[in-house]
Amino acid sequence: MRTHYCGDLRATDIEQTVTLFGWVDRRRDHGGVIFIDLRDRTGIVQIVSDPQRTPESYPDAEALRNEYVVKIVGRVSERPEESLNPKLPTGEVEIYADSIELLNGVSKQLPFVISSLEAELVREDVRLKYRYLDLRRDRMAKNLQLRHKVVQTMRRYLEDEQQFMEIETPILTRSTPEGARDYLVPSRANPGQWYALPQSPQLFKQLLMVSGCDRYYQIARCFRDEDLRADRQPEFTQLDMEMSFLSEEEILTLNEGLVCQIFKSIKNIEIPRPFPRLTYAEAMEKYGTDRPDTRFNLTLVDVSDIVKNSGFKVFSGAVKSGGKVKVLPIPGGNDAISNVRIKPGGDLFKEATDAGAKGIAYIRVKDDNKLDTIGAIKDNLNEEQKAELLARTGAKSGDLLLFGAGDTDTVNKSLSRLRLVIGEQLGLIDSNKINLLWITEFPMFEWNADEKRLEALHHPFTAPNPEDLNDLKTARAQAYDLVYNGVEVGGGSLRIYQKEVQEKVFATIGLSMEEAYNKFGFLLEAFEYGTPPHGGIAYGLDRLVMLLAGEDSIRDVIAFPKTQQASCLLTEAPATVDEKQLKELQVKSTYKPKAKEEKE
Repeated sequence: MRTHYCGDLRATDIEQTVTLFGWVDRRRDHGGVIFIDLRDRTGIVQIVSDPQRTPESYPDAEALRNEYVVKIVGRVSERPEESLNPKLPTGEVEIYADSIELLNGVSKQLPFVISSLEAELVREDVRLKYRYLDLRRDRMAKNLQLRHKVVQTMRRYLEDEQQFMEIETPILTRSTPEGARDYLVPSRANPGQWYALPQSPQLFKQLLMVSGCDRYYQIARCFRDEDLRADRQPEFTQLDMEMSFLSEEEILTLNEGLVCQIFKSIKNIEIPRPFPRLTYAEAMEKYGTDRPDTRFNLTLVDVSDIVKNSGFKVFSGAVKSGGKVKVLPIPGGNDAISNVRIKPGGDLFKEATDAGAKGIAYIRVKDDNKLDTIGAIKDNLNEEQKAELLARTGAKSGDLLLFGAGDTDTVNKSLSRLRLVIGEQLGLIDSNKINLLWITEFPMFEWNADEKRLEALHHPFTAPNPEDLNDLKTARAQAYDLVYNGVEVGGGSLRIYQKEVQEKVFATIGLSMEEAYNKFGFLLEAFEYGTPPHGGIAYGLDRLVMLLAGEDSIRDVIAFPKTQQASCLLTEAPATVDEKQLKELQVKSTYKPKAKEEKE
């Protein structure tokens, strides 16, 4: 029986006889004395074998190689002073091995170095193909342990302090409109019909509120067939929560307690409460995004009213056509940012155009607080307009003003992107700083230009602000997102719990009553049986752990992730299936591979 994990041994264990299991991280032969770094998921401890003190284990120690799996029985000893290792938690002790049992060896050459003391850069595709080896490495082992501790903290807070119940909801469910594409599963027992894998447990957790389970949570698996990015996967994990009889303020307060508990447990950091809050309108006005990074102070300034009657047609035309003109003031930008970077071919020009802008207009504030502009702006802004620009932006000598002009969405998107790029390049972002804030009062709907209709910004079960019920098309939602250093890590809302309001929302997004009842009749009927007011939130667990671990991709905090092409390099999924399976399901693939080009 194992008595200890490798990384748990300390000076207090000296003189104890211990039994350890693990992998050989490194083996070193120092003039007849063999040192073995033994590794398990908790860390590394040094094993010693020499022909004088441990003659029985010495031949076995000689035969060991990296990544052999072994059992070691030995006595914990104090390390000599000259060999203490302060970098290891176990650096004060070593184990003299009375016996070494080889449980399994390595019969193939390792695809990459695994030892935590021999760092090696490995291509991600190789890491994912041999993920079981990658997970042995120190970085990934620590990330998985951190993920476990985050989940453990969530459970303890919700169950022990807030009386939540963990309840599982179905994985095979019904396809519903809105949101991303569903993953579909054909039903053999019901030919021609299909299940969908859940994009979230949204409807079931609302039905749990109807059932009287007034505080529900689940570490929920979710599936979305959408294009992938560094922080997206086709299957991902949420902390999913729903609560009855709580106001929006009470839900936010409860969740601040949860988040603070996580930071205290994981990083031993006390986060001050309450968290700052911005409405959606305020966030878009000041930062151009609903997930602003507030660790630095660059903000956008709307100057549409100042330039709407200017002779510069790019500005005046944008305002008259319903768009905006905004400025991103860069303190000290004259010295830090050259014209070459702003003009076509420059890196900042490219950032703006990649975000949809046609280019960047700019003004430099000279030493005498006069504005130095490029020709078209210089000739078409009068002195009063220039003075108002200085006053509105608070610009001083040496500052650079970057302008965005056009439709509001493009202006916000391009300047928000420039803000982040410049903030990072100028060293304005403190990577050690933690800024959490709530974004509230989202619009209920946004316009889908492709389908020529309104669609729910979050989902169609979000409750509208009671003050806006008379005009749902422009209503604010009782919704809230939690943003952590510019990344959305959680989002939720109060829910609709009255049948007539839900019917109005369905109608607003273009669902006929027949369609609504066909898709959501079970929910609408449930609302007729005494549904309590309720609301909830879901956290992207993968994304939250990624940020806590300081990683750039959620793939590095998921045990077996997919690639950006939604494939698993380890198991080579997705893959074809036998024709027999398709016949049983009464489905047939219509996919036709492209014909290979004939060689000349």
